[in-house]
Amino acid sequence: MLDKLKAIHERFLEVEQLISSPDAMNDMKLYVQLNKEYKDLTPIIRAYKEYKDLIDNIEEAKQITSISDDAEMKEMAKMELEEHLPRKEELDEEIKILLIPKDPEDSKNAVMEIRAGTGGDEASIFAGDLYRMYSAFASSKGWKTELVDVAEGTSGGYKEIILNVNGEDVYGQLKFESGVHRVQRVPQTETQGRVHTSAATVIVLPEAEEFDIELNPSDIRKDTYCSSGPGGQSVNTTYSAVRLTHIPTGVVAQCQDQKSQHKNYDKALKVLRSRIYEIELQRKLEEDAKHRKTMVSSGDRSAKIRTYNYPQGRVTEHRIGLTKYNLQSTMSGDIQDFIDELHIAENAEKLKEGTTSEN
Repeated sequence: MLDKLKAIHERFLEVEQLISSPDAMNDMKLYVQLNKEYKDLTPIIRAYKEYKDLIDNIEEAKQITSISDDAEMKEMAKMELEEHLPRKEELDEEIKILLIPKDPEDSKNAVMEIRAGTGGDEASIFAGDLYRMYSAFASSKGWKTELVDVAEGTSGGYKEIILNVNGEDVYGQLKFESGVHRVQRVPQTETQGRVHTSAATVIVLPEAEEFDIELNPSDIRKDTYCSSGPGGQSVNTTYSAVRLTHIPTGVVAQCQDQKSQHKNYDKALKVLRSRIYEIELQRKLEEDAKHRKTMVSSGDRSAKIRTYNYPQGRVTEHRIGLTKYNLQSTMSGDIQDFIDELHIAENAEKLKEGTTSEN
């Protein structure tokens, strides 16, 4: 492992120099890539330095215990070994995780789409509950959420809601939320107290930047229409809402959240770019899934991933068999435990397959 870490350290020093080179200064795409690589390598280098110091200290302590005639020195060396050896074992595991190749999309912002599924009005209400849950989670992380498009339900909630989520490592934290979320509870519209099962679909896309995908303006058809959602006095009086269609793929994105047509265009273009970019990512996920028995993120949007059972106060994460009886706090945005456990499960999968950079 030390040889691998030394090679990474050499690359780190090389990237450090390249960032300030004239080539990087004159090429924004290269500059962004180098900065991202530098940021990704920094935790590994920090662990490498600690690991190297630990090994040096352990070797020195072992030498003292084997050759020194000084009883006090030997005792101190033994105490050092008792302290350093367990930490080395911990660091071994930490470095194995750090060496797993990172998803290059993890550091991106995200576009989140929540849609009511089966269950009629109750599904729309549940979609609204999920929106508030994710908004609260984003707020706890210091992320910024921004509405793109909304279609309200007939009895509350939303038939569809699309938002941008901006911050640090947003996609990496939210990517496992894609899939079908089920709710089991007595709907507000139920008069006989029966528990119903409804569903909503969540899709999380990495926000594609201009560097990631180039769109030819001549391939995009722009339609404008009157806003039918939030927008104050301009609703239904000005053609501020924008619908964009990418002609080659048929992908559509729209935005009516802003009063300004120009702002709606920019937001819709961001979603359109992300949806087209995600088509390629979906293919990759599906291809990866063929080689894995239990991939946490399979790319299958129809897969049931989580159930929220109100009568029992239970939340079940089906992909890893995790059940927690903390429904109230979960719906208030406390979902970090689920996200962490899903990351641990995926890392364990990758380690089992031997997909670390050491191999």
